[in-house]
Amino acid sequence: QVQLVESGGGLVQAGDSLRLSCAASGRTFSNYGMGWFRQAPGKEREFVAAISWPGSSTYYADSVKGRFTISRDKAKNMVYLQMNSLKPEDTAVYYCAADGRQFRNIPIMTSDLVGYWGQGTQVTVSS
Repeated sequence: QVQLVESGGGLVQAGDSLRLSCAASGRTFSNYGMGWFRQAPGKEREFVAAISWPGSSTYYADSVKGRFTISRDKAKNMVYLQMNSLKPEDTAVYYCAADGRQFRNIPIMTSDLVGYWGQGTQVTVSS
C-alpha cells in the first residue's frame, strides 16, 4: 500500500544542517501517521520523530527535540526531517516509516507500530 524512499543523507560537520526527504507512493499515504527512526551500528533502531496522519501533531525524541523538525506535504506525497545543529551522536542510518494502520491517533514511536519502512539513508556527522 505504501512504498517509501529516503534521500538527503550525507557527510556533514558538527553544527551543520541537513534535510532528509521521504518520497511516498500509494494513494492512501495521507491516511497514515509517519515517522523517522535511526539506527547506529550495533544499536537498536530508535525513534526520532513522528507526525500524525492529519499533519497537525508532531513528536520528538528528547535527544533531537529543539533541533529536528518533521513535516509533511500531502499534495506532494513527501515527508521531511529538517535537522539543525547536528552532532556526531546523530550519526546513523535514518529510516522513513509509515504506520501499519490508517487513521491511528497515536504516534509511531516504537517499531512494532510501523507497517512500512524505507530503505534508509546514511547521515554521518563528523567533529
